[in-house]
Amino acid sequence: MPSEERRKKIENTLRNNTEPVSATALAKTFSVSRQVIVGDIALMRAAGIKISATPRGYVINSEAEKSDNSYTIACSHDDKNMAEELYAVVDNGGTVVDVTVEHPVYGQIVGELRISSRYDVDLFMEKIKSNQALPLSNLTGGIHLHTIRCRDEEALKRIKEALRKQSIILE
Repeated sequence: MPSEERRKKIENTLRNNTEPVSATALAKTFSVSRQVIVGDIALMRAAGIKISATPRGYVINSEAEKSDNSYTIACSHDDKNMAEELYAVVDNGGTVVDVTVEHPVYGQIVGELRISSRYDVDLFMEKIKSNQALPLSNLTGGIHLHTIRCRDEEALKRIKEALRKQSIILE
């Protein structure tokens, strides 16, 4: 299959999936290497397609995600409280869209997360552990922002209260 045709099919695959799609899954679907997919994604981004990499794979950003039900919260915690922070959000009806830290040299650094269930939290934590990766918040002494999405103000109140009880939210 010609590379341009493959990239168009990758775009369609990402647009038609509500969940992230991994480079490995795309490589298998199109009978190419994972590295070819990574290159295709880079070319697609350069062409202006808004593709984000999450811990579980690629997604195409949609305007629907920037809905009125998105909120930014400031948090601070050490590594051992990361799972509890994420559980507090998802258990109370929220999705952790991303994490942002302010770096003194690079400015804002944003990591796409899209965590909406305990299962997602567990996968994310396992990925951190298996890759021996450090959370972005380690760059800022634990201080970071999250964009969260929830269906209404009541869910936001529950999330903030749960984080307040854990002394994680900064207010």
